[in-house]
Amino acid sequence: MDYVDYYKILGLDKTATTKDIKNAYRKLARKYHPDLNPNDKEAKKNFQQINEANEVLSDPEKRKKYDQYGNDWQHADEFEKAKQYQGQSSYSHQQRHSGTQSESDFSDFFESMFGGATSTGRSRQVRYRGEDYHAELHLNLTDAYKTNKQTITVNGKNIRITIPAGIENGQTLKIPEYGGQGINGGPNGDLYITFSIANHPSIKRLGNNLFTTVDLDLYTAVLGGDITIETLSGKVKLKVKPETQNGSKIKLKGKGFPVYKNEGQYGDLYVTYNIKIPTNLTEKQKVLFTELSKS
Repeated sequence: MDYVDYYKILGLDKTATTKDIKNAYRKLARKYHPDLNPNDKEAKKNFQQINEANEVLSDPEKRKKYDQYGNDWQHADEFEKAKQYQGQSSYSHQQRHSGTQSESDFSDFFESMFGGATSTGRSRQVRYRGEDYHAELHLNLTDAYKTNKQTITVNGKNIRITIPAGIENGQTLKIPEYGGQGINGGPNGDLYITFSIANHPSIKRLGNNLFTTVDLDLYTAVLGGDITIETLSGKVKLKVKPETQNGSKIKLKGKGFPVYKNEGQYGDLYVTYNIKIPTNLTEKQKVLFTELSKS
């Protein structure tokens, strides 16, 4: 497997601080976000790599293992055990064979690198880790707005998962040990689920903020008044100021998207007014507009 440099992906070096990693991730995630790069497969791939790099480097324990073992960081514990086993085996054989290391020593060490071995009499069977599985789960924006449970089927097996509110389009979650079955008692592989979140017909998401456009009739725009709009959390009543201009924007604080794994925290909702010019005017209405234009 080719070496994947998570530091390079985030544009950092190994001396980067936790804050550096967080800032780099946010900047690149915004740049390559699938919503800003529709139908761009390369941007989607970059976004997934950025998420993967952040998942590892933002976790101190995972980062430590990655720095030491690179691509094989997930097997760090097995490697450490293998080193201990090699040392113990080498010492034992030196005592029995006066410093001569037998071929079985290398065999034992090799087996331990793949998760250890089980013994039956003098025979040994190597334990192999199961294959990782990858799946894609499609959601709509309303589903991703709230924490919900879904049942997915992988290789004929139903798996019940909890999806936290605020999941990102293109984000990947790992379900440990739900991949392929290990061989000879080895550990199971993991299941990686990538989420594909469909666009909403009238609401656009960018990070934790939401954006929508609301049609406003000319009379309400000029005179002001109350309107009701639909949001992902339900209906909201707004007071429109008199003489509101076309393209005017307002911000509804806390009415945006939930922040991933931060219960009770939400982004903002930005509303843009689109003033509709009346059509099919009656003769009386035309006269009134004419008089108004002359005043």
